[in-house]
Formats: sequence, C-alpha cells, structure tokens
Amino acid sequence: MNDMFDPAGGQPDLSSAGLPPDIAWQLANAALHDPFSVLGPVQIAGRRLLRAFLPGARGVEVLSRADRHPLGQLAASAPEGCFAGWIESDEPYLLRIQWPGAVQETEDPYSFGLLLSENDLHLFNEGRLFELAFTLGANESMVDGVRGVRFALWAPNARAVSVIGDFNTWDRRRHPMRLRHPAGVWELFVPRLRPGTRYKFSLLDQWGNRLPDKADPLARATEAPPATASVVAGNDPFVWHDDAWMQSRGERQGVRAPISIYEMHAGSWFRPGPDQTASWDELAERLVPYLLQMGFTHVELMPVAEHPFGGSWGYQPLGLFAPSGRFGPIEGFARFVDTCHRAGIGVIVDWVPAHFPTDAHGLARFDGTALYEHADPKEGYHQDWNTYIYNFGRREVQGFLIASGIHWLEHFHVDGLRVDAVASMLYRDYSRKAGEWIPNIYGGRENLEAIGFLRHFNAVVGERCPGAITVAEESTAWPGVSRPISEGGLGFCYKWNMGWMHDTLHYMETDTIYRRWHHDQITFGLLYAWSENFVLPLSHDEVVYGKGSLIRKMPGDDWQRFANLRAYFGFMWAHPGKKLIFMGGEIAQWSEWSHDHSIDWGLLDDDRHRGVQKLLQDLNHLYRTEPTLHRRDSEGTGFRWVVGDDRENSVFAFLRYADDDSCPMLVVCNMTPVPRSGYAIGVPRPGYWREMLNSDGAEYGGGNIGNGGGAHTVPEQRHGEAQSLLLTLPPLATLFLKSAP
Repeated sequence: MNDMFDPAGGQPDLSSAGLPPDIAWQLANAALHDPFSVLGPVQIAGRRLLRAFLPGARGVEVLSRADRHPLGQLAASAPEGCFAGWIESDEPYLLRIQWPGAVQETEDPYSFGLLLSENDLHLFNEGRLFELAFTLGANESMVDGVRGVRFALWAPNARAVSVIGDFNTWDRRRHPMRLRHPAGVWELFVPRLRPGTRYKFSLLDQWGNRLPDKADPLARATEAPPATASVVAGNDPFVWHDDAWMQSRGERQGVRAPISIYEMHAGSWFRPGPDQTASWDELAERLVPYLLQMGFTHVELMPVAEHPFGGSWGYQPLGLFAPSGRFGPIEGFARFVDTCHRAGIGVIVDWVPAHFPTDAHGLARFDGTALYEHADPKEGYHQDWNTYIYNFGRREVQGFLIASGIHWLEHFHVDGLRVDAVASMLYRDYSRKAGEWIPNIYGGRENLEAIGFLRHFNAVVGERCPGAITVAEESTAWPGVSRPISEGGLGFCYKWNMGWMHDTLHYMETDTIYRRWHHDQITFGLLYAWSENFVLPLSHDEVVYGKGSLIRKMPGDDWQRFANLRAYFGFMWAHPGKKLIFMGGEIAQWSEWSHDHSIDWGLLDDDRHRGVQKLLQDLNHLYRTEPTLHRRDSEGTGFRWVVGDDRENSVFAFLRYADDDSCPMLVVCNMTPVPRSGYAIGVPRPGYWREMLNSDGAEYGGGNIGNGGGAHTVPEQRHGEAQSLLLTLPPLATLFLKSAP
C-alpha cells in the first residue's frame, strides 16, 4: 500500500513538500550545489517524498523494480519539469517517464548512495591513486545490481556540476552531480548507459558564472577531432598475446642492448587516400613488416594522446588517457601495440607533462580557477607555445600526470615514455627574461616542484612497470638526468643527446673544404658520451620549420649529398649511444616533413634513395648482431680513439669493444670527397681485418671504392700499436672493419 494520494481529495498532497523559491530556481538553472538533498527519495517529517526533475517530460509513474507493479504517479510541481509525490514503500523502484513520442523506463540516478570510497578519495588527494582513469572519469559500473556509468570529476571550486550527453539531450539541468567533501570530487551514477555514449561536464564557478562545457580530463576515449566530446569506454579487457615480449623487454631495453628507434608521426607515415588518416589496424598491417625489414628494434610514436589541434603534432594534448579518435577506437591502439610486440618490436610513446593548451573545453581554468595550472602567468604560462604549465606542486595534479603515464604503460602495454620538453620543466626561467619569472624558495632558477614530480614519476614507473623505460628530451647540461634517484639523479633510463645532434649536424652541413676547422664538433661529444645513458636523436625537430630535410642539409652536388648522408649514418651507428631517426630520413626524402602529407615513397624508384634505405637496413643488422657496437654503449671502456686529430684530412678512426676486448670493431670515417690510399691506422691485433660494411658500397649507391673485403696488417708501429692496416678510404664514407677471431 502507498500513501501518495490524499484520501479525501484523491490528489497528491504536496503542500509540505514544495521547494523554497531559491532552491527551485537553482534546480531549474543547473545551479544546485547539493542535488541529492532535493532529488530522489527524501525524508520529510518522517515521510518519504520522491522527486524527479525531468524538463520536457509529460508524466512520471513509479514502478517496483522487482516486478514493475505500479507504486504511484508523480505529479508536476514547481519548478517546471519537476515531478513529486509521497510514497510509503522503500523498495527499489523504476521511473516510467512519458516523453513526447516516447516512453522511457529507468532507475532513478538519485536513488543510489555514495559511489567512491573514502580511501579512493584520500589516495586521490594525496596524488597516489595511479589507476585514476578507472576511478574518476566515466566508468561502466554495476551499482546495487544495476548496470550503468559512474561519472566522477575533480572540480573542488565549482558551485555546481552536471554531466551532459546524448543520454539527456545535452541538457545541463537533467543530471546535476553530488560533491564529495572535502575531496572536491563530484560523482553521479547514471543507470543503463553503455560504452560509446558521448558526454561532457557543465560547470558553474564559485561566482555563479557558467563555464564552457568541459571534456573529461580522465576520459579513456574521445570523439575524433574536430569534435571535442568525451566517450564512455568499455571495461572489457583486451586479450593480449605478448607475454613473451613483456617478460623479456627489460633485457631488450637495457643499456647493454641494441636499441634502434624509428620515430614516426602516425597521421602522416602513409595516407590511405586524400585527406584520410590511417587507422591503427591499417598502420600495423603496413608498418610492422617495414620495421622488421629495416631492422629497427623500436618504433617511437609522436604523441597519440588526444589533442585538439593536429598542427601541434600531438604536443599540445588535452586527453592524457585517451588515444586520439583520429585513428579509430582505442582497442585499435591496443591491437597495434600487440602486433608490434608479437613481431619483437618495442613501442615508445611521446608523453607531454610539460604543458597543455588553452582550449576552452580543456583543462584551462577548469572549475573557474587555476586548478591544473599556476594562477600567476610567470609560473603557469609558456610564452613560446601559448600554453599553460601544470602546477607540479599540487598533489592532485602530480598524481593526475603520473597516473596518465602509468595508464599508457599498464593499460596499453607501451614499453617506454619519451618525456617531451623536460628542460622547460626544470628551469623556472626557461625562455624568460629577467623579471618574467619567480625564483624558487631558495632564490634559484631550478623548479623544485618539477624535479620532485619527475623523480616521483620515474620511481613509480620503476616500481609498477617492470622492464619499461623512460627517456628525457632534455636539452641542457642538467646533471644526472639518467642517473638513479638514489644517487641524486632524476631517474630516467635514457636522455636524448641534443649536444651531439647539434654539433655533428653542424659539422655535416659545413662544406667539406672547411671541415678541418670544425673537427672538434665530431670529437667533442666523446668527452661526455658516458655522463648519461644517451640516445642519439635525428628527430622530427631537425626536418621542419625551414630547416630542410637531412639530405638537403648535406653540402655539395647530389653525389656528395648522398655520400655525406651515408657517411653520417655510418658514423652515427658506430658512435656510442642508442639510435633514433625520424621517418623519411631512411630514404633520403628531399622535402621537409609535413604532417599533412605522407612520406614520398615514390623516391624508392631511384637507386640512390633505395641505396640509403639499404644502408640503414645493413647498419641496423650490423648494430644488432655485433656486440662491439652496443654492449658497452654506456661505458667509457667500450670506446678508444685511434685517429682523432687528423684535421687536415678530416679523418676519424676509433675502436669499439664488447665484453671481450680481443676482437674490437674499427670504424674509420673520411669526411672529405677525396679518396685516400695507403692510409695507415694502428690496430691492436695482427692478421686479417674484414670489411664488415662500407657506406660507399655499390649496393648503397656509392662508388664501390674500398679494400676488396678486408686488409691484412703490416708490421709497422702506428698509434701505439705494433702493427697497422694500410687502408683505402673511400670519399665521404664510413668503414667498419673487424679482426678475425
């Protein structure tokens, strides 16, 4: 029995259940701070009132959830769209809603209790909830036996928050959320929603201003740009097939392993048609066989987290937990990684915790205050990029960023994160003039909060993600970037060697006749080559913004350009440090990279371009199979100069050693277009030295000048050794020779 109706009049008696005018106004204007105080079942004077706010509905009936028998009818009340009625039964119920042209049956979102645990909220506020995307954000859930989606959003300074989406015709009045004090997290369970639902959040700031609708910072899926809505992701686990890879990747990615990285932009490596972007499945079908053919150990993806502006190449992301909708569903990215792993190829993803764009639907002034960023532009604004800087000293923000990195490593099995723009994080005066920055608490320029964040991030990765690596793009001489935290370092596994890149590229761009005066630009890098665990990068940054492609940087006529590039690649693959080259460089693409166009694969019809590609294949094979070229990359004892001072001839020669010093690799570079006969080089072992690779080989498009496959030593003392090799040095070429066991 229910007592919804007055026995005398037969009509609902709501005289004691009306809303105060101010509350009614707030409800009608999506400004209600505590919707659970007036919506759903509410106790008033010992009686149970049921109230629902459904603007546009024509009627609402209450049914038993167990057997759908009627429990009564709710009557329209103020404000317009509100329905209310007394009900005695406390059993779970459904609402049968009469909409114009449709009938909807659903559980009442305001009949459910608290959703997030106090422990989860505590860990979040402490910055230690690292599976954050499965707690906050939008997650398919079962609550009290009902399937739906639990929404949760951090917005501590908002006055009111509503979730909007396809399910409520984007009406901010329909689903106001509950604030969990003191965590500052708003939550709401919406029954019967399923993955694929589009949504955003509508926020009212503390001064009563309506903010632009916000995408979910924790969204695990998004619409494809230029649309900006978040999408509810499913919870069905991906079925991985990469156990063997995951168990062995720690060894494969260690400092003594060969690591040869192919950096690429997923949107422009190839395009299936004009103005079309390849899906992850299409990329996997073509890219993985190509990487295997070329012999690269890893692929590094420029940022694939969701970003509103394609021209940022992903370096201005907003969806730090979501693979971009440009490339299809998020399951496609998981399949891509799985396919790479089954082929023995590691996947590194560029990750951007240094800054975020100012787009209104994003993190900027998220709840009407500087929530994710610093309020003072001297700390919180990047002048170079027109972006905001994260407040690394705020625990929730630090936890948000670390959880993002962990999400890519754990949820998508990514093998490494290359952290972008680390230098901009480490220095408070980065790219700022005097008076434009705020010193730290000790008066210095170091960003102590960012240092703490990076160390915390690397520590958590080390604890939770065995075998995964982190790589810093750090362009200064900050000490200990890739040294353990316990030794005062930042804890990265590797650091990009930007100094090596700048010096050697400048040397190679110099006309050969003047190289003798720039000799130190090749040798200087060996003074600090073991101060960090280095990656040698020829990245996308060197082939954009008018800098020209690698082949265009080389001086001389076309013959010299190709020979210079081949010699440079040979030198790079012989030099201590892991290798990274950007897509297109391996075929000597003439044009600068453009994110709007694919690689000019048609160049491979030309023998010269095909020859450079073949050289990279053979360099990768030699590098991977010869321990001398990688085993002691991070140890000074793995390298020894033989000829480092021949400025007049621009010749360099050095030895690389593996664990057994008995059979080193001799590398000789002739950086002039003049072939040299009988060039004497002292070597530590007598006998025959086999020519393992010659970048002037005919198969690479060279003149095939060399030593007929190898050379025997002669008993002439040279360079501190009892015997020498008398070699023919091809013009603009690099030779690899190894003594026979």
